[in-house]
Amino acid sequence: MKYQKIVLLSLFLAARVGIATAQTQKDSTSVSNDSITWNKELEGVVIKAQKQLIKQEIDRIAYDVQSDEESKTQTVIDMLRKVPMVTVDGQDNILVKGNSSFKVYKNGHLDPSLTKNAKEVLKAMPATMVKRIEVITDPGAREDAEGVDAILNIVMVNGSKMQGMTGVVSASYTSLNHPNFYTSLTGQMGKLLLSVDYGFSKMTDKDSYNRTEVDRTYLNTGNRMLSNSESSNPGDIHYTNLNASYDIDSLNLISASFGGYFYKLNVQGDGSTWLGHDDQPIYSYNNHYWMPGYQHHSWNGRLDYEHKTQRKGERLTLSYMLALTRQHTDQENTYTELMNVPFPYSGSMMKERERFTEHTFQADWLRPLGKGHQLEIGAKYIDRNNNSHNTQDFYDTDMLTSNEFQHTTRVLAGYADYIYKRNKWSARAGLRYEYSFMQGSYPDGKGESFDKHLGDWVPQATLKYQLTDAQSLKLNYTTSINRPGISYLNPAASITPTVVSQGNPNLESSHTQRLSLIYSYILPKLTFQFAPAYSFSSGGISSVQTAKGDVRYTTYDNILRYRRFSVEQYVQWKPFDGTTLIINNNLRYEHNENPNLGYCTHGWSDIGYVHLTQKLPWKLRLYLSVNGKIGHSPSGVYYIQHSWYNYYASLQRSFLKGDRLTVRLGANSPFDKYLPSVAETINGNYRDYQQSWNRGRCFTISVNWRFGSLKSSVKKTEHSIENDDVVGGISKGNS
Repeated sequence: MKYQKIVLLSLFLAARVGIATAQTQKDSTSVSNDSITWNKELEGVVIKAQKQLIKQEIDRIAYDVQSDEESKTQTVIDMLRKVPMVTVDGQDNILVKGNSSFKVYKNGHLDPSLTKNAKEVLKAMPATMVKRIEVITDPGAREDAEGVDAILNIVMVNGSKMQGMTGVVSASYTSLNHPNFYTSLTGQMGKLLLSVDYGFSKMTDKDSYNRTEVDRTYLNTGNRMLSNSESSNPGDIHYTNLNASYDIDSLNLISASFGGYFYKLNVQGDGSTWLGHDDQPIYSYNNHYWMPGYQHHSWNGRLDYEHKTQRKGERLTLSYMLALTRQHTDQENTYTELMNVPFPYSGSMMKERERFTEHTFQADWLRPLGKGHQLEIGAKYIDRNNNSHNTQDFYDTDMLTSNEFQHTTRVLAGYADYIYKRNKWSARAGLRYEYSFMQGSYPDGKGESFDKHLGDWVPQATLKYQLTDAQSLKLNYTTSINRPGISYLNPAASITPTVVSQGNPNLESSHTQRLSLIYSYILPKLTFQFAPAYSFSSGGISSVQTAKGDVRYTTYDNILRYRRFSVEQYVQWKPFDGTTLIINNNLRYEHNENPNLGYCTHGWSDIGYVHLTQKLPWKLRLYLSVNGKIGHSPSGVYYIQHSWYNYYASLQRSFLKGDRLTVRLGANSPFDKYLPSVAETINGNYRDYQQSWNRGRCFTISVNWRFGSLKSSVKKTEHSIENDDVVGGISKGNS
């Protein structure tokens, strides 16, 4: 009787399943006087489950790219639009936590090529190559002293075994004649894993076009200057990376990488300048400038050795990183239609040669201390050398300037980081000490050598509580250090008829402290994050701008007192199957002040982003996005930047087995040929109103093809080197 009930129950459930999945069945039913016989063959049962894509950890927010079904057909830049605290506009400009001051890591270590060229590389890189994207909101003592507001970590697909070869090829072309190409190939030979990629982007006159108008009044003289210019910077960008790893055995791993990027641009522009008083002209002229040899090389190499012990979770990592940058700038200015001009020359040729070399050695030891406890300690040494040589030859005169400057920074740091995790509580506390030696010299004998010795204690702490399975609350405190780079330090003067600019070799490092609270509510169909934060610093590096007569003089100094209150908000909602709505915005109040001069800028602004994804019939996907800034945000102690906006739409379809071939059509700001931006100078001894216009309307076609079978890529050590402390130098890049 028991078995009969089981059989009857099984038949009943089979019937219910058959009704529910009638579209995928082949049914046949025969009827007789004695019984009813069911003969149903199930072709397949599809079980849909949504894996949680967003994970909040003690120091970061991670987005699981591989679990997002759209990753098979999209690029990394598309995935970034879904990541909390990251916004990407229609021109693929990236902001992290509302600003462009961030570093890009790959597999946990600094990638200079990605940091300085993130826009071009990530919009070409297929998302299938990426495992997850992390926003490291609160770096630990291991690296947080050398930080910016946030770190964007691109974790590549990893593994230990791979069969065969795999690769990707992607290309795009825009209506502004801008081609983009990217290819990557990965393979394995025994214990050796190799990966190589190469990308190319060609900028044109159309897509790099910019027009600027300035209306400036000098308060000391009462004179008014009107200027306008049109410029473009066509040129070629190349970037490449070679990665390799070798598994010595189960406990020892060696990995290495070498790569970088190179670009050569033909920057050129035309403009005019008029100076007058009460609408009566004082002088005027036209100018043309071009950079026939603007070249930039940046290369970096890395070697890591990782040793794991028999104790689970314990590891020792030894790392070395080399970073090289070479920048050549030849800029010619010619002045025509001169009327009563106050300068004696008809043009000038300026040549700049800048060299940056950095060696970094680091050792890290991670040791579990028991259930829920672990300790990480380490040491790091940086040897950073900057060299520059500037000359400026003025036509039709005997004026000739020549300046050589060398600057060396050596940093020795040690840190300890304690991590606790038990039940619903997680905590992290760390302390870092940095001793830095800075030395400047003038090989041409035009200045006296100088040196500085600085010592910095850098604490940090994080506390996280898991309220429920879906909700968490995290409190964090961090400190970061920014050191001046060669562009800020170089005292060589760059001279034009209206502007004289130079660096300040006496600059010191600056500290920024940040206190934040993050509330996260994470479910498969709804993710919500609310993160208020307060940042402050004193003695920050900022520009100093003055006017003598009708000429502006600009330099840098440690004069900035900075305060910022911000609220990060993120919502990802999936109201229906095939529909995803993402809202990502950063509401902030900023206050910048120079206490010595009494200058102050402040204001509210909101940088927002709304993105809608919709599945359509015939395997089509529609993407719509709008982003922009509302309000007035201060920039330093002189400028206020006004609102801006952008919008984007695209339609894509995938082909071949496994959606290996994807074609996309996109439109950026289709109803606006140019996108405006406005800034005002409200402090100092001059006032101005600046308007600029960049290309807006652009249509794009892109193709992405995956071949082979990707089961892993180059294996990386879990920790490596990252240096993020330099601002205003050729070693510092923003996306």
